[in-house]
Amino acid sequence: MSGVTVEAGATCPIELNLNGQTLRVEVRPWTTLLDMLREQLQLTGTKKGCDHGQCGACTLLLDGKRINACLSLAIMHDGAHVTTIEGLAKDDVLHPMQAAFVEHDAFQCGYCTPGQICSAIGLVAEGHARDHHEMREQMSGNLCRCGAYPNILAAIAAGEDETRQLLEAARLDRESSR
Repeated sequence: MSGVTVEAGATCPIELNLNGQTLRVEVRPWTTLLDMLREQLQLTGTKKGCDHGQCGACTLLLDGKRINACLSLAIMHDGAHVTTIEGLAKDDVLHPMQAAFVEHDAFQCGYCTPGQICSAIGLVAEGHARDHHEMREQMSGNLCRCGAYPNILAAIAAGEDETRQLLEAARLDRESSR
């Protein structure tokens, strides 16, 4: 049997851009992205729900795409850009999608809200917000035990245009800096 042997206490260095800051972190090979964020970096906005990728509470943006952080090993993302709920607001100004969630009362207990917001931004970036039916389908991986779904859909629709404009501005900024 051939393979790689890893000592129990071994760590691997990774570097990532987390919420706009370059960060170097030592992680154990089996540490999920979610556990690294919550336990090592004390970023607790990304929630731990089912730990099986079924509830969406841990949704964040990885290189602009939404993923379930509980299903992804941290070492897989060396060099990646990770955006959590903590990285969306700029200079104490809420991201348009965050503001839309507040305006449309799209939360009750708030536990699922960070994942819902990150997923909503991801679906806008993916071009999957053309109508309520598509939004509902694309958000089906993000569960809300409180049942705030109608308000969540209203918030996504309200925040969609400004979010799309921000995403386009960021894309143009990246292209001009190359």
